[in-house]
Amino acid sequence: MFTLTPSKKRTLFFVAMGWALLVVGDRIGELRQYQGSFVAMYSLAIASIIVLTGYSGQLSLGHGALMAVGAYAGALSINNLHLHPALALVIATFVAGLFGLLLGFGVARLSGPYLAGTTLALAVSLPTLANQFPILGGEQGVVFDVGLPPARFGENFSLYKWFFWISCLAVLLMLWLISNLVSSRYGRTFRAIRDNETAAALSGLNTGRLKVLAFAISSGMAGLAGGLLVMLISGVSPSAFPLSLSFSLLTGAVVTGVYSLKGVMLGGLVLVAIPEIADSLVTRIGGSEGFTATLPGFLVSALLILAVLFAPNGPGKLLHSFKKHH
Repeated sequence: MFTLTPSKKRTLFFVAMGWALLVVGDRIGELRQYQGSFVAMYSLAIASIIVLTGYSGQLSLGHGALMAVGAYAGALSINNLHLHPALALVIATFVAGLFGLLLGFGVARLSGPYLAGTTLALAVSLPTLANQFPILGGEQGVVFDVGLPPARFGENFSLYKWFFWISCLAVLLMLWLISNLVSSRYGRTFRAIRDNETAAALSGLNTGRLKVLAFAISSGMAGLAGGLLVMLISGVSPSAFPLSLSFSLLTGAVVTGVYSLKGVMLGGLVLVAIPEIADSLVTRIGGSEGFTATLPGFLVSALLILAVLFAPNGPGKLLHSFKKHH
């Protein structure tokens, strides 16, 4: 009798998701295609936090900085080395992963608030550091241009659909790889370190090396997300990666459920929807420019508090508990 292994089931799921997104992309307008690209990008960035925090137990408050490393690497490879945009995204992933590997060696002995504080300091200092190097373009930043869609797709194939295709394909491939990784022996050892690092070390695991590996993998994912972000906004500058971005991604991870990759798209949808909700509220109730500027951040903060209070393990666990008691 033919049976599907868990690995084959995951592969079929991601192939089905790819076909579904392909169909959806042909049936929605340019605005929704553009927003869908952001949902994909945020989903990957949230997944990078879940791999680090939910699977290996390391808390990062500065993932926006890791995204920026990949973004600058991708943009510079296009502008200075004149590489193909697809290769630029690969370089963004590997450069951010290498940066995370080096950073991981430095912070491997840190945990809890000490690690969180270190990554937070990195996110705070990044804009100042970026302005010190002329090659990074200062406040103006560096242009990231993927060019027009291939002519073989036809004249009606818009740039927004091209963004949607690139973002969805890159994110699906990366999430497929990571899903297989966390379902393997490495995923089990990551969870062992998260649950009890001392017991994991006594069982013979090299916890320091595994924590560094998890940090590097998470950084590479964040770097790819950063490359996709600057593709969508056509350039990278320090202002594209404010500290609020890191907190928004953390909120998305908590809303999704920090111990599972299954709901990352929900987190991406939430982060894309919040600015629209804020605009709708401002339109209805009015307010000053300061109120308009701070409302999205307030909504993100309120959502984080509510998620921590009522669904710290994600909506899936909350729904399961509700069904169990009824």
